[in-house]
Amino acid sequence: MPVFDHPEFDHHQQIVYGSDDASGLRAIIAIHDTHLGPALGGLRIFPYASEEEALTDVLRLSRGMTYKSALADLPLGGGKAVIIADPRRDKTPELLRAMGRLVDGLGGAYITAEDSGSSEADMRLIAEATEHVGGLPRHGAASGDPSPFTAWGVFSALKSAVRHGLGRDDLTGVGVAVQGVGNVGAHLARYLHAAGARLVLTDVDATALAQLADELGAETLTPAAIADAEVDVFAPCAMGAALSEAVVDRLKAKVVCGAANNQLASPAIAERLMARGILYTPDYVANAGGVIEIAWQRRDDYRREAVMEHIEGIGATMDEIFSRAGREGTSPATVADQLARERFRPAG
Repeated sequence: MPVFDHPEFDHHQQIVYGSDDASGLRAIIAIHDTHLGPALGGLRIFPYASEEEALTDVLRLSRGMTYKSALADLPLGGGKAVIIADPRRDKTPELLRAMGRLVDGLGGAYITAEDSGSSEADMRLIAEATEHVGGLPRHGAASGDPSPFTAWGVFSALKSAVRHGLGRDDLTGVGVAVQGVGNVGAHLARYLHAAGARLVLTDVDATALAQLADELGAETLTPAAIADAEVDVFAPCAMGAALSEAVVDRLKAKVVCGAANNQLASPAIAERLMARGILYTPDYVANAGGVIEIAWQRRDDYRREAVMEHIEGIGATMDEIFSRAGREGTSPATVADQLARERFRPAG
C-alpha cells in the first residue's frame, strides 16, 4: 500500500526505510511531527507478518508519541522505529549497530529508546553508532529502565479516572483487572496493591503471572477471560488494540485505564465505551511517565523529585480532560486529541 494513501498516515513529516544485508536489518522509522522538538520514540522489535503490518504499527505509534509529548508538556515531537525481526532469535549486536547507523543518518531528528522487544542493553549497542539514544542511565541512576515511571504515570491517571468515573477518592477495595504483567504492568500492580486495590491479573507468561499473583495475593484469570472480570477498572497493559467491539461489550468495569499503546482497535471504540457508560482514559496521556523521565534524563538539572512531580501532573491533565469531556458531552479521547493538537500544531 502506498504510504500517503495509508489509513494511518497523518501528515507524517518523514518515513525512512532502512536495510543492511550483512546484519539482516529491515527497519522503518516514522517521524510524525517535530514542531515542539526532536521526535522521541522507542524501538519496537517484532516479527511482523508483513511490511504493511510494520508500517501500520510505526505510523500509529509515532503519531501517538507526538500527542503524548504535547500533553506531557515536553519540548519533543513524536517518532517511532520498528525492526521486522524476532527479538529472541534475530537480535544481534551487528543488527543493533546497523540500526544505530540508520538513526544517526537522521541527524538528531529522531531519538530512539527502548520499547517492546528492545532493552537497555540493546540501547547501549545502538549508542555505539549514534548519540541519539534516550533512556540510558545518567545522573547516577542504576538503570535507564523507564517502566517504573511509566507505571507511576498510569497510577496517577487511574486515580483521576476513579475519582471521575466511580466518585472515589481512594483505591481501597477498588477492583482492578491488569491485562499484562510485564515490566510496566507488574509495577502498576504493585502500586495498586500498596494503595489497597483488589487485583485480578493475567498474562500469557504463566510463570511470571503466578509469581506476581503470589507476591501480591492477587486473583488470576486466563487472558481470554480477563475482559469478563468482575472489577471496577480494566487496565490494558499488554499489546495494542486490546479494546475491540467484542471486548468492550463484555467489560464489567466502569473505568478503563492502562499502560498499553493504541488500546482502541479503531477510533469508533471510544464512542462505544461512552455509550456503555465506561470512562476511557486516553492511553497516550496515561502512559507518558516513561517519556517524561527519558526527557529529564537528557537535562543537566535532573532531579528525581522533579521528575516524579512532573509525572504526577498526568493526574491533573486527566482531571482537565475528564471535566471538559463531561461538559461537552464527548469522549475523553476526542478532548485529549483536541488539546494535544492545540499544543503541537502552529497557529495558522
